[in-house]
Amino acid sequence: MPTHDEEAQFLREFFALPLDKQRLFRRALRLMVEDLRQNRPFRASLRVRGVQGHPSIFEMTWDMPNGRATFNDGTERTPGDPHIHWRRIGGHEIFGNP
Repeated sequence: MPTHDEEAQFLREFFALPLDKQRLFRRALRLMVEDLRQNRPFRASLRVRGVQGHPSIFEMTWDMPNGRATFNDGTERTPGDPHIHWRRIGGHEIFGNP
């Protein structure tokens, strides 16, 4: 099962989101975890891609047109299971410091 951790800034930004936006992120997260468990590429609807100018940081779309979360691969906690390190969540403003 994939593991994760979060930057303190991610947690502050997440809990500042309205509850309906938190639910949208959690729904997208379930899809992302399902893809990781199945060891397949992320589904196109999540729009996971690299953040321009930051080669080790990725973004995921959780709400159109402006809901984004950034993450990078972390060190495996359980051998063979991916580890996601969540960095930022919000709108396009997070790309100033992803």
